[in-house]
Amino acid sequence: MVVGIFVVLLFYAIGEGVSLAINGVIPGSVIGMLLLFVALQLRVIPSGSVKGFASFLTNNMALFFVPAGVGLMVAYRVLLQNWVAITVVSVVSTVIVMAVVGHTHQQFEKKQQQNNQLPNESEEDSSALADSSNPL
Repeated sequence: MVVGIFVVLLFYAIGEGVSLAINGVIPGSVIGMLLLFVALQLRVIPSGSVKGFASFLTNNMALFFVPAGVGLMVAYRVLLQNWVAITVVSVVSTVIVMAVVGHTHQQFEKKQQQNNQLPNESEEDSSALADSSNPL
């Protein structure tokens, strides 16, 4: 796990360095994680070396929400002044996301059913229905 911590922090530091070189257009943490992703995909870094630390981070993901929660508590006056707008935007965006995801899922389901259906399958089903309705 120590190797995993070192690898993740090394890529974080490299990302921060690249971010400084490009005047912070993209955050260093994002650049570092993209570089780590590329290194893992190209098998420059074996995935087993970061697996333990990555599992630790994902198992304790709730800790990453503490700073955001503290930030919300610090900005409670702003939230209190704009609670109506925040609530409307939250509800509307949630409904839109649910509608888009539902529609997309239905389209994928239709396409999957069409791909799974054999051309002669409907003919076989029709003849089987015709045979089952005839008592003789």
